This record gives sequence, structure tokens and C-alpha cells, in this order.
Amino acid sequence: FCMAGPRLLVAAEIHDTVVDILRHAVPGVPLGDPRDPATVIGPMAGDQHRKKVEEYVALARQEGGQIITGGERPELGGDLTDGFYYAPTVITGLPEDSRVVNEEVFGPVLTVQSFADEDEAVALANSTAYGLAAGLHTSDLTRAHRVAGRLEAGIVWVNDWAMLDPAVPFGGVKQSGFGREYGPEALEAYTKVRSVVISLPPTTQEES
Repeated sequence: FCMAGPRLLVAAEIHDTVVDILRHAVPGVPLGDPRDPATVIGPMAGDQHRKKVEEYVALARQEGGQIITGGERPELGGDLTDGFYYAPTVITGLPEDSRVVNEEVFGPVLTVQSFADEDEAVALANSTAYGLAAGLHTSDLTRAHRVAGRLEAGIVWVNDWAMLDPAVPFGGVKQSGFGREYGPEALEAYTKVRSVVISLPPTTQEES
């Protein structure tokens, strides 16, 4: 879940359309055995983990959020009955200072917020204490470079998500850690730097 993209910022003019798409699409996301290649969402790590996710969803309701889909334990049969599953959940209408928006839920929970313009989108994106990854979708390459440069994140994907390459450094900023995996920057963790500073004694004419 570290880079699962739990926050979705959508331009106000298409917010309702995107939410409606999510309302119909998310319930169809396959839940199941994580060993099954067809599975997209597996179980939580345990009962305590699932209860924590449920507490966040309950808090979202208290904070004024609307549960568009999910928000409950799914009814799964067969070998999945005893698994710690939680239905993928979409929440809208949360205020900017909501804990669910600003903290890491580490569960299948997506919050959706709208923005009026580019400045507001960047402000919302940078408003949390975390900065591992960010993504933006645009057909304007100039805007892509401009916004990517303003986002406080260790990696920014444009028109994609979670695309990792051993040649591209990966790591976070702010409370998402420090250091980098991949790329030449990753080699710094395996090096030890030594500095040697030499001050030469002053020379005199007699010595010369």
C-alpha cells in the first residue's frame, strides 16, 4: 500500500463523472487469494489491520464523508470466508483537514477531492506530511513538466502509475523516508565517504 495512490484529486468540472465511473467500476475489482494471478486486492494482514481500516472508514463518516461504494466487509465464500478482507471503498466529500485524507490508512480506501484550478490541485497534493509518489494525467506536456516540478514527491508519474525501472531512482520525501532505491543514487548506500583535508605549512624564503 505504500504507493497505492489513496488520494484522487479531480478537476471540479469532471468530478461527478469520475465518481460515477468509480461507483460502477470499483465493486467489480477482483478480491481473492493473493496467490491467484487474477486477484487485484488480497486480504488485510490480520484482524487488527482490518479493524484499523474499519475505524478510518467510520471516522470518515463522522468527518462528513460520503461512502460511494464499499465501506464494509465483503461476503466471500469458499476458502476466502475466513480471510481478513475489506471491500474496496471510495469516499468523497471529506474536508481538507480530514484525518482520513491526511493519514495513511494502508487499506483499499480511496478518497476523492475536487479542485478548481492548477494551484489548488498542487496545494492539495502537497498538503500532507507524506511524499513518496504522485501522479498526474494531462495531455499538455508543458503543464506536465510544470506541475511535476511543483509536487513534493520523490517520483512523479505522468499518465501512468507505479511504473518502476531499475534505472530510475525511487524514494520519498518528507515523512515518506529518505534515500533512494534503483538508479546510480542507490549505490550511495553502499559507499563510505572519507574526506582528507591537508593544510600545508607556510614556507619562508630561507626554507626555499
